[in-house]
Amino acid sequence: MTDLFPSSFFKGQPLRFAAVLMACGLSVASAQGLRPAAAGSAWGLPAAAPAASRTADYIVALVNGEPITNHDVRQRLLRVEQQLARQGANVPNRSQLLPEVVDMLINERALVQSATEAGIRVDDASLNQAELSVAAQNQLTIEGLRQRLTAEGLDAGQFRRELRDQILLQRAREREVEQRVKITDADIDAFLREQRTQAGAAAAGLDLSHVLVLVPENASEALVRERQARAQQVADRARAPGANFAALAREFSDAPEGASGGGFGMRPADRLPELFVQAVRDLPVGGVAGPIRSPAGFHVLRLNERQQAGAPALSEVQTHARHILLRTGPQMSQAQAVAQLARWREEISAGQANFETLAREHSQDGSASNGGDLGWVGPGQFVPEFESVMDALQPGQLSQPVVSRFGVHLIRVDERRERTLSDREQRELARDVLRDRRAEEALRVWMQDVRQRAFVEQRDDPRP
Repeated sequence: MTDLFPSSFFKGQPLRFAAVLMACGLSVASAQGLRPAAAGSAWGLPAAAPAASRTADYIVALVNGEPITNHDVRQRLLRVEQQLARQGANVPNRSQLLPEVVDMLINERALVQSATEAGIRVDDASLNQAELSVAAQNQLTIEGLRQRLTAEGLDAGQFRRELRDQILLQRAREREVEQRVKITDADIDAFLREQRTQAGAAAAGLDLSHVLVLVPENASEALVRERQARAQQVADRARAPGANFAALAREFSDAPEGASGGGFGMRPADRLPELFVQAVRDLPVGGVAGPIRSPAGFHVLRLNERQQAGAPALSEVQTHARHILLRTGPQMSQAQAVAQLARWREEISAGQANFETLAREHSQDGSASNGGDLGWVGPGQFVPEFESVMDALQPGQLSQPVVSRFGVHLIRVDERRERTLSDREQRELARDVLRDRRAEEALRVWMQDVRQRAFVEQRDDPRP
């Protein structure tokens, strides 16, 4: 299974606005072809509390008259604990976590009510597409998804209600941010002038890839030595000429991003662990640091790129790729599509078949007539589950079959190039940077406003 909770709706908020909601719902991905909407991201499948563990129910709190029950609290608490454990984080004592869970349920309920009162609606078509996206992200059919839900004690109707709430919240967030955040041409001019004065400043943007070899809490000295040796093996292999760091991350990393090659993407240095920033401070681009020790375990880092402080990138790496898409449904199951593409991959690799010919004859995508050619594309143009695999391929390489919300793909990367951004593109990027900065504050203010307007009546204390 993929990581079930990859990206929270409440990005950038503290625990009560992040870790808890990360266990109940995720931001909504667009399903308009292979390329996603700008704010889209993949859905994950929540894990439910076992039905056998339920106890007699009662009301813990009322939010504008709508009840939050002890069962709601218990189910969310278990899911938060599961998520923290899956990430290798220390799970707080329940006495510490329980008030956070109750507070988050209250906030979430108030926000959903506010979105509904504002006239935001989610139709069945959008809900069905979101459910299909959850299944695809977890490499399941719709039927397989429902079987998984049943096995984990979660009613399919309840799951769809939670899914609907998360779509509703995402749409409300987009509306509120759009209303509250305005970027003018004068703002962009001032931002670009500021960046020019910082030319030559120390790099504050870092693009890192990462392998974590997890060390359990209270591990024995023998286990610590064994994990350190494993991390050293990764570091030695990563420093070898021609090493594929993404492949090492997929093989060895215990971190959630390991499955997609270990890449963090470009991040401001102040949003990375100080341990990581210090480790790569004097490292050349392409260099490898580690193993370095943290409370979580041993880390091996690769520095992919440095960027000047706050400055939009002046160039971007583009990829020229092709794909063959088989859509799944009543005529072809996901397993059948994976098996068929795996056979074609073997035939292409053996020189017995031609990728472009197979794409023209069989691909169920608009690119089929051009031999599956997707043209030159920059970062963020494709849905994450497709792009992460494409980015890990070297020119000339074929992927294994890749499951996305649209079906199953076979991907080939033909070329890569670095292209300088035009003045217009630099201004668009500056607008995005400014909007992201202001959107976080606008979201915080909106959430506080909604909570302050809500009438909350605390009833009985929850019991885990």
